[in-house]
Amino acid sequence: MKTKSIIKVALVISLLLPTAALAKVDLVTLPEQERVQLTIYNSADLTLARDMRKLTMREGENRLQFSWAGTLIDPTSLELLPRALDRDILVNDLLYPARVGGVGVWNVAASAAGPVPVEISYFTSGISWRAFYMATLSQDEASMELEGYVLVNNSSGEDYPNAETRLIVGKINLLDRVAELARRGDAPYGRPIGSRPMPQIQYEMENDEVAAPRAVAKMMMGRAAPKEIVKEGLSEYFLYTIEGTEEINDGWGKRLTSFSAESVPVESLYRYEPERYGEGVIRFISFANDTAHKLGGEPIPGGAVMVFRESGDDGALTFVGARETKYIPKEGEVNLNLGVTRDVRVKVTEMSSAKDGYEWNTYKQTGRKYIEGHMDVLSYKVEVENLRGQRSTVEVRRNLGWNFWDVASAGDYGKYEKVDADTIQYTLNMAPGEKKTFEYTARLRRGTLAK
Repeated sequence: MKTKSIIKVALVISLLLPTAALAKVDLVTLPEQERVQLTIYNSADLTLARDMRKLTMREGENRLQFSWAGTLIDPTSLELLPRALDRDILVNDLLYPARVGGVGVWNVAASAAGPVPVEISYFTSGISWRAFYMATLSQDEASMELEGYVLVNNSSGEDYPNAETRLIVGKINLLDRVAELARRGDAPYGRPIGSRPMPQIQYEMENDEVAAPRAVAKMMMGRAAPKEIVKEGLSEYFLYTIEGTEEINDGWGKRLTSFSAESVPVESLYRYEPERYGEGVIRFISFANDTAHKLGGEPIPGGAVMVFRESGDDGALTFVGARETKYIPKEGEVNLNLGVTRDVRVKVTEMSSAKDGYEWNTYKQTGRKYIEGHMDVLSYKVEVENLRGQRSTVEVRRNLGWNFWDVASAGDYGKYEKVDADTIQYTLNMAPGEKKTFEYTARLRRGTLAK
């Protein structure tokens, strides 16, 4: 693929001062980029670029022109450093010529002529990455294959054809948004102006036979093996380093494999709580990011999770659902909400409502009696049916709406646990096709009985 390059670096000899006539220069060399390293943060619109080049210096004063026109580079972050300790090279200053937009000139003093490896670093916006995952449940839904991916998008205005790519997981704090700095006027400290038009992102898939679900992967054989992503902790951050180099062009996105784990134990959990989820039973997939679940090597960044289920020996898959998951630290537990299911039904019927246990008192002045305390007595019948072909764990949560209560249960299931001050939960382990019915009576203590 032919790429464009907006960023220009040239070593020039000024015939006049650059602030007077920057155009009147003699071109000495246009050094090619040896390599570039991109460190992309997913918690902010921020990327650190380290541009490695080799310049041929003249003895004496040299001027290095750097142009970033049409990009989202923050010009206030530009820095030029020799890549090795070199006492013969001194970077004096960086000038931003008046009335010339998107151009800066470094004044560099060299005590001897010759090639010098340098690094030009800067911050840019417009490059981002996000994580997403594909989970394939086994037919008995007792385990899953979990595949992780990262998608790198570039709308920065600049191509990076030979980029070493590093991804940072973790939140950072910025004093100013890089995107706003990059969109300032002709001078780097000018008034912010409108952003450049965002291009239509096209996607290039890396190693499709790994990224696709198993049913699709059979059509994708013969591709290269997935690249390794090395993960390491850095203080409160986590660093993902992608093996080798990538071609990350402006207006393109590239998908890369992050990890793959087989036979991860999972539990299907069904929860009924109309006050929180509305009428209907919500299905969850539960697992943990630890060694017991064949994970736990590193934190799992937040992202979209698509869940499939094996539906036959031919490798066919059934789509189960998709949800976003938040950042999962090591040892963190995951309850992935897959939405309303029809496989488990819960029906709650109010059987009776009454008041009882009145506590009376008397006004001293009139001798009239009044109710000082009482109990609301509410009885319910709960019917639970498992229509699935597998055993299922069903949680039925009941919000009592009051903090002072007693509950008596009867029927197929009589035990409950207290979730919080006004919520109880019945947990039922149900066989395929099984139906259970139980009742409970809540006595809510009001007034002087509320203790």
